[in-house]
Amino acid sequence: MTLNIVLFEPEIPQNTGNIARTCAATGAKLHLVGPMGFTIDDKKLKRAGLDYWHDVDITYYNSIREFYEKNQGVMYYLTTKAPKDYSEATFEDGCYLIFGKETAGIPEEILLENQETCLRIPMIGEIRSLNLSNSVAIVAYEAFRQDGFSHFRLEGKLTKYDWK
Repeated sequence: MTLNIVLFEPEIPQNTGNIARTCAATGAKLHLVGPMGFTIDDKKLKRAGLDYWHDVDITYYNSIREFYEKNQGVMYYLTTKAPKDYSEATFEDGCYLIFGKETAGIPEEILLENQETCLRIPMIGEIRSLNLSNSVAIVAYEAFRQDGFSHFRLEGKLTKYDWK
């Protein structure tokens, strides 16, 4: 399964670095839509992504308009404002998971135009939101789980011992 992770105007370099690492570990493509709240050479960004940057397929866009012009397919919008739970969705090969910036999320006009594909992660009480990098990991792994983790290594290996 091919999966596209889209960050709309990300603001915190450590979150983007962590998400890049998740993309490296899963083979997901990362799309960064500007303007961003940091520069791509930010040391916090690089540190959070560790030494996995060469394993990440990243595309940069100056605006959401440019992103839409260059990409087509099923797009899911992850937002705390959606009535539908992410686990109710059936994720298609090549779909896009779009996440908004940390302080404001995805603009409501975009959400209204795409109501049928807006999804949320359930939380208790009046908690405002989960951390962006955690949210990406939760939904991305659900998409890969639905695909049976078809391209993942499914067994670990001990360094000095064998599993019995």
